[in-house]
Amino acid sequence: MTMDSHKRDFSANARLPGIFALAACIGAVSTLAAFVLLNLIHLFTNLFFFGTLSFAEHSPAHNSLGGWVIGVPVVGGLIVGLMARFGSEKIRGHGIPEAIEAILFGKSRMSPKVAVLKPLSSGIVIGSGGPFGAEGPIIMTGGALGSLIAQCFKVTAAERKTLLVAGAAAGMTAVFGTPLAAVLLAVELLLFEWRPRSFLPVAVACAVAGFARAAFFGTGPLFPLETAAPDGWSLFSCLIAGLLSGALASALSASLYKTEDLFGKLPIHWMWWPALGGIVVGIGGWLEPRALGVGYDVIGDLLHQHIALQIAIVLLAVKAVMWVVALGSGTSGGVLAPLLMLGAGLGTVLSHWLPGNEPALWPLVCMAATLGATLGAPLTAIVFAFGLTHDSNALLPLLTATLVAHGFATVTMRRSIMTEKIARRGYHIYREYGVDPLERHHVDEVMTASVDSIDAGMTVGAALDTFFGAKQTRRAYPVVREGAVIGVADRALLEQFRDENPDLRTAMNVDSVFERRSPVFALPTETCRLVATRLAVHSLERLPVVADSKSMRLVGIVSRSDLVKPSLTYFEEEHKKERFRRLTPTRAKRRFAPIGKAG
Repeated sequence: MTMDSHKRDFSANARLPGIFALAACIGAVSTLAAFVLLNLIHLFTNLFFFGTLSFAEHSPAHNSLGGWVIGVPVVGGLIVGLMARFGSEKIRGHGIPEAIEAILFGKSRMSPKVAVLKPLSSGIVIGSGGPFGAEGPIIMTGGALGSLIAQCFKVTAAERKTLLVAGAAAGMTAVFGTPLAAVLLAVELLLFEWRPRSFLPVAVACAVAGFARAAFFGTGPLFPLETAAPDGWSLFSCLIAGLLSGALASALSASLYKTEDLFGKLPIHWMWWPALGGIVVGIGGWLEPRALGVGYDVIGDLLHQHIALQIAIVLLAVKAVMWVVALGSGTSGGVLAPLLMLGAGLGTVLSHWLPGNEPALWPLVCMAATLGATLGAPLTAIVFAFGLTHDSNALLPLLTATLVAHGFATVTMRRSIMTEKIARRGYHIYREYGVDPLERHHVDEVMTASVDSIDAGMTVGAALDTFFGAKQTRRAYPVVREGAVIGVADRALLEQFRDENPDLRTAMNVDSVFERRSPVFALPTETCRLVATRLAVHSLERLPVVADSKSMRLVGIVSRSDLVKPSLTYFEEEHKKERFRRLTPTRAKRRFAPIGKAG
C-alpha cells in the first residue's frame, strides 16, 4: 500500500446501498403521486368548466361558459387561498423555491400537510383555469414525500436532502418523461453539490420513475418533433434567439416580483389575493381561451407551426399577463409549462424573420432558452427540450441559444426566479460551487510533523515552568503517555487544574488533567475539511495527528492556521495574473553593422 492510498477521486460511503433502496421506493411513490396530481387536474377541469365528474382529459379552451368563464378562476383562487390560510402556507407559490428553502434552511424536513395539500390545491387552481403546469407542484409533492419517507428512518440531514431531491426529480420525470433532465435539474438547482452520495440516489429514483411512468402515461416523447440539420445561418439566428429569450426571461422575472410587491401593498389579507388574481386569469381566458390551464396542446401546436403569427402574439401576451399576475398573487402552480409556452410563442414570432434552417426549429430553441435563462439551469433546459421532442438535429442550436440566454440573464439579473423569493425572506443563496480547497488536501500535507510533546508523567508545575515559561515557543503541546497521545495541554488548562486542586500541587502529574477527557485527534489520511469541522465542533484551535486510532502514536500537530494553507493555491488560481509567452515577435538580429561603425 502506497503512502497516497487514502486519497480518492470521490469519498467512500458505506451507507449508499441503503439510500439507494429508499430512493428507488421514493421514485415509485412519486410516480404514483404524479398520476394522482394529473388526474386531479383533469377532475377539476371537468368539474369547473364542463360540470361533470370525470377523469377524462379535456382542454378548458373548449368550454361553452361564455362570460361566466371569468368567475371560474376566481372561485378556484378563493378555495386555494382558504386552504393556504387554514391548512399550510407552504402550498403558495410554484414549489421549487419552497423545496430549496427546506433543503438549505430547514434540514430537508417537510410536513405531511404539504404532501396532501400541494397536489390538491394545484389541481384546483389549474383545473379552474390557472395558467400553470403540473411540474412545480409535483416537484414540491415528490420532495415532501421523499422527506417524509426519510424522516421515518435514522438518516443525516444530508441524506434526507438527497431523498427529498430524489422525490422531486422523480416527480418531474413522471410528468414529462425526461429522467436525464430531471437529474440535471437536481444538480443545477436543488442539490448544491456534486457528490456520488447525492447524485446517484437521485439518478436511481429518476430511473425507477422513468420505467414506472410507462404503466401510467405510456412511452414516447411528449412533443415529438424532427427538424432539419442546422445550416451556416443558424448560428447567427441562435445568437439573436438567445438574446431575445434572455430578455424575455429577465422581463418575466422582474414583472413577477413587481406584481408580488403590488399585492403586498393591498390592505387585505393575502388569503384573498389568489381570488383577485383569478379575475385577471378569467378575463384573459375569456379573451384567449387557449391561455387557460396547463396548455400542453398549445405548446405542441406552437412547436409544429399550427398557430398563425397574429394568434401567437396575442396568446403570448395574454399568457404572460395571466401567469405573472396569478403567480404574483401567491396561488399554487408551476412555472415550467408556462415558460415553455411563452418561449415557444416567442420562437413562433421570430421564425417568420430569422434566417437559417426551417421555421419549426425556433419555437423549440426559444422554449429551451427562455426556460434555462429563467431558472438559471441551462443544461437542464437543453436536455429537457431534447427529452420532450427527441429532436437530435436541434441539439447544437439548443446549446448555442440557451447558453447565450443564460449568459444574458446572469449579467442582467442578480437572482433567478427561483432564488428571488427566498432572498426576500432574508436568505441569500450563492449558486456557484466548486471543489473546496480543504477537500482537495489532506492533513499529512499541511500538518507540522516535528513537534515537541509533554510527558504525561511530568508534574503540572514542571510542565508549566518548562513549556510555558519565558521561552515558550508554542501555545499548546500534545501530552503523551508511553508513546500514545492522551490530549493537548495549554497554559490555561494546566493553570486552571492546578488552582482547582491546591491540596495536590506537589503530587499531581499532567496525566491527571486528562483522566476524564477523551482525546480529540486527527488522522493523516483525513481531509482538511473534516478536521476543520472537528475543530469547530469542539471549539479547539489545534489537534494532535496520530498514526492510527489504535496505537495513538503522535506523528504531528495541525492547527487552524495550517488549514488556511490550501486557500493560498485557490487565491493564486483566481487572482494572480501571469504571462508565459509574448504575442509580439522578437526583433530579428541585424545582419549588418550600423553605418559609421565599420571596422
